[in-house]
Amino acid sequence: MHFEVHQASIFDLDTLVPLFDGYRQFYRQPSDPERARAFLAERFAHHESLILLACDEHGAGLGFTQLFPLFSSVRMARIYLLNDLFVAPDARKHGVGKALLKASAEHARALGAARLWLQTELGNISAQALYESAGWQRDPDFCDYALSL
Repeated sequence: MHFEVHQASIFDLDTLVPLFDGYRQFYRQPSDPERARAFLAERFAHHESLILLACDEHGAGLGFTQLFPLFSSVRMARIYLLNDLFVAPDARKHGVGKALLKASAEHARALGAARLWLQTELGNISAQALYESAGWQRDPDFCDYALSL
């Protein structure tokens, strides 16, 4: 399968929305393409994230990843949260996910980031295998907490 990864822009919304909606459905959220479009458009409008998009030779979307900028006080440096990674079911096992991870690291390095960080569900074994095969390491020192608001 031939594909290319590029930094997405507002002009890629039509390609991104079905992928983003599929990502949300994977995490047991109801399909809502209109809300997905509005969410992504707002991120682009306010320069709040960096989205990388994998497309085939015909421009069809195969997968995406979305990075959110954060800062590490301890390291006094920018880091990126790799918040979303999704590959369309028919594009899986063709290197799309690994290419998106590689492109994420390259973009973050080019922007001077000290590291990338991500979370995934404990039961998402296939994603964990992908991350580990791409050189990511599980953090042995920290546990995560969340406060729903």
